[in-house]
Amino acid sequence: MDITIIATIVAGLLLLVATLGTVYPILPGSWLALGTLLAWAWILGSTASWTMGAIAMVLVAIGWSASAVLTGRNLKQQQIPHGSIVVALIAAVVGMFVIPVVGLFVGFGAGLLGAEMTRRKDFKAAVRSSASALKATGIGILIEFGCAALATSLWVIGVIWHFAAN
Repeated sequence: MDITIIATIVAGLLLLVATLGTVYPILPGSWLALGTLLAWAWILGSTASWTMGAIAMVLVAIGWSASAVLTGRNLKQQQIPHGSIVVALIAAVVGMFVIPVVGLFVGFGAGLLGAEMTRRKDFKAAVRSSASALKATGIGILIEFGCAALATSLWVIGVIWHFAAN
């Protein structure tokens, strides 16, 4: 079997994991997609692979950046300190083991609410800030997922273009 076919199959599997990783952060996400697209374009070395790979990498970078900026800006607006985020992350890891599949998300939300409740001493303010942060995080995840999925679609076009031309 040709190295380009093997590289394309491996790249497809890695892009699947990367796209899922934008939603389920235990899996590697955007960084894996960027590395995979770059390696695939470099191994194939065709105009098709470099063109579609570069466009797809830009999309992945835009999605990753938009997610990080949106979430970070909202956390600053809500004045949520790093300590609350650390508590939420620890609760997310615990939740992942306690509740299969969705425990990561439930644990993060519960941990963030608990940390904010302890810090603010006001249930309504804690709910408001936690809900706003979770909403921004969800929107960021959707943007990052959408860009990764679109990048994967462009990769598929690049695969078709590359193998049709060769």
